[in-house]
Amino acid sequence: MSAPHIPQAPIDEAHITVAEVEFAEVAAAEVVPVPEPELGVAVTTLAAPAAPSDDVFAQASSAFGFAPVEHVEASTAIIDHDEPVQASASSNHVAPRRRIRRRLAAAGASLGVMGVAGLIAVSMTLPASAVAAVQAGDGGATASLVASNASTAKKADKGEIQAYVASDDAQGESLTRSDAYSTISLLDVAAEENIKFSDSLYTNDPNAAIQWPFMVGVAMSSPFGMRNGRMHEGIDLVPGNGATIQAIADGTVREATESGGAYGVTIYIDHIIDGKLITSHYAHMQHGSMLVHTGDKVKVGQPLGKVGTTGRSTGPHLHFELIVNGSRIDPLPWLRANAGRYSY
Repeated sequence: MSAPHIPQAPIDEAHITVAEVEFAEVAAAEVVPVPEPELGVAVTTLAAPAAPSDDVFAQASSAFGFAPVEHVEASTAIIDHDEPVQASASSNHVAPRRRIRRRLAAAGASLGVMGVAGLIAVSMTLPASAVAAVQAGDGGATASLVASNASTAKKADKGEIQAYVASDDAQGESLTRSDAYSTISLLDVAAEENIKFSDSLYTNDPNAAIQWPFMVGVAMSSPFGMRNGRMHEGIDLVPGNGATIQAIADGTVREATESGGAYGVTIYIDHIIDGKLITSHYAHMQHGSMLVHTGDKVKVGQPLGKVGTTGRSTGPHLHFELIVNGSRIDPLPWLRANAGRYSY
């Protein structure tokens, strides 16, 4: 028996609502029930949809030479009514592991791309000072000294060589100098020391470690050697009466006496020069003019007394001797060879 015919009203397409359209689409999309498959029939799983073409990481991986990740292949499963539905051994173990490895590879590729991009960005923004600092550690030290002051510091213009820049309120300390000195000539020194100056015999260096017996040059009246049938064992220097006599080197006063017999007022000083003992002897000095005593330590150039004519003397002069190993030597060549030295 056929179903009764129900007349339908004509559809006015102009008055169809959105809800009616959606309901029609849903009704049309209803799935017709599928009969149960028979035992032993393989059911094929649909392949995963292809990755969208606008995947950023996939594009970056392709740009840097990384292999793209393939999509998961279809897998099959055997359906048995008596047992729960399970995937085959190959799909249960191999396919998931492949998917995990491929996903890890995709993640690693993405991280690699991001790392390379980060290195490129850092290299483009790295300040030149950091590179210079690394290079300075290998070779020489290159540094710029810039004094910074929050309020008054000056900044070097771009392109200028950096150098030390002091603040505006920095002030240099004035050097303290003394004008309490005067430049005097040898003649003035000779006049102050009551010395008759003469450069015919020597010129003294007042800064040397070994000097002559007078601060400035004087004349000699009698040399070392035979004189009137007798041995003259020193040299006679004639700077004038009252001239200041000085020590020729550092030493120790062996004897200082006003009762020196033929030598009159006399002083002996021991010196160690070149490891040897040398004794200087100053004779015929004025009475009461001695400025040192036996056992005193003296320095080169230190005043000892004044020129006189005590003892066996015919006029004011200094009888000067040098004694080496108990014997008197000619003082003139020794002084010419050693006076002006700056060490002993």
